[in-house]
Amino acid sequence: MEKFVTYIVNMMKREKFFASQGETGPIILAQIENEYGHLQGFYGVGHNYSDWAARMAVSKDIGVPWIMCREGDALDPVIDTVNDFYGDYYHPNSVNKPKIWTEAWTGWIQTHYEPVFHRPTQDLAFAAARFFQKGGSVINYYMYHGGTNFGRTGGGGFTTSYDFDGPIDEYGLVRFPKWGHLKELHEAIKLCENVVLNTNQPTNIAIGPSQEGTVWGDPSSKICVAFLANYDNTNDATVVFQNASYDIPAWSVSILPDCKNVVFNTAKKCGEVQFGGDSSSNNPLKWEVFVEKAGIWGKEADLVYNGLVDQLNVTKDASDYLWYTTSIDVGGNEEFMKDGSQLALVIQFQSHHLHAFVNGELLNKG
Repeated sequence: MEKFVTYIVNMMKREKFFASQGETGPIILAQIENEYGHLQGFYGVGHNYSDWAARMAVSKDIGVPWIMCREGDALDPVIDTVNDFYGDYYHPNSVNKPKIWTEAWTGWIQTHYEPVFHRPTQDLAFAAARFFQKGGSVINYYMYHGGTNFGRTGGGGFTTSYDFDGPIDEYGLVRFPKWGHLKELHEAIKLCENVVLNTNQPTNIAIGPSQEGTVWGDPSSKICVAFLANYDNTNDATVVFQNASYDIPAWSVSILPDCKNVVFNTAKKCGEVQFGGDSSSNNPLKWEVFVEKAGIWGKEADLVYNGLVDQLNVTKDASDYLWYTTSIDVGGNEEFMKDGSQLALVIQFQSHHLHAFVNGELLNKG
């Protein structure tokens, strides 16, 4: 592993990609390992390995911080970070380390046989705002732009879609209202940036049984920022802050860049709804559809075999589908055909799809 890390680090240094090498360097953080912390207990020397990995990474002297995701006991100066649906609860293992949310999950992985997972826009915005209210420094959405695992690159149990319900879908199209809502959230947070960064320690204020306010700066002056949170997931709340009344919907955060006016609330959807193609281009989208032949009979069959076959060997890994076809000829002299009774076709199967034909007519598919 050290040989590989050294190779990559030296490559980045040659291209002056680290921010420490000049103003044009785009790399401001580097990561070593990923989510090893919840696995290291299964290995007798797991903790020793993570410590070694941290020391090895730091020794490469890249001039920017190293991070470890989900590694709560990461050695100094490596920064431990959080990957989760919510990051407000997380605290790094040292007060000298910033609070970084490396994976704020916008949705979830799509697996076979499971419904498509959708994370509500308001819940994602609440989680992001709450993270900054509780002292967060950096947030990275996973995934912000969905993707596609082409061919057989999806990994165990995953479909080809890695859309993840992100603000930009796997086709590169903006997903409303999620994209627009987060955009306006980010703009609201940016309005607070100067005051937040120049306040050593914010003040937390209880404004209700399930409501909390956080204040940066001096409330008695115009240099003041407030986040008002209602973490009751059922009931709206009316709270009093700075002698003024504020209505906060359930499970939401209101942002006040001047401690007076609410410029954004995470529960109130923002962003326009759009449909159609890429709004940044006049070129229409081009779609391609591949239709696989099904139900091939007789001489056109790929092969005839008595029993089941291995799908990868037969399809050469070029198709997701392997169709089995069989037929039964029923003559008119069969006893059950003579008494005029209603017939039923019963088939037990565990495959994904079935097409049944009687006298050449499609009877059913499922």
